[in-house]
Amino acid sequence: MKHFVYLLISINGKRLISYVGYTNNIKKRLKLHNSSKSAKFTRGRKWKIIYKKSYNNKSEAMKNKYLLKKNKRKRFKIKLKYQKKNKIS
Repeated sequence: MKHFVYLLISINGKRLISYVGYTNNIKKRLKLHNSSKSAKFTRGRKWKIIYKKSYNNKSEAMKNKYLLKKNKRKRFKIKLKYQKKNKIS
């Protein structure tokens, strides 16, 4: 079974808010985030997946989720790439 690490963003005014998570069903997880039935931090916002990476096992996915969550520089680069691609100022 595949496991995914993902990065979500939500636009709040001119700020991009990000959230890092992992799952084995990415479509269902995004639906839960957007319906406010997921992590407390994600409630009340509309989220979009801008990064996802698949792994063969849960432990590898969880390890890489933690690394992405703590690596602010990598998250910033992913968000910046998304902003340039979608012309968000």
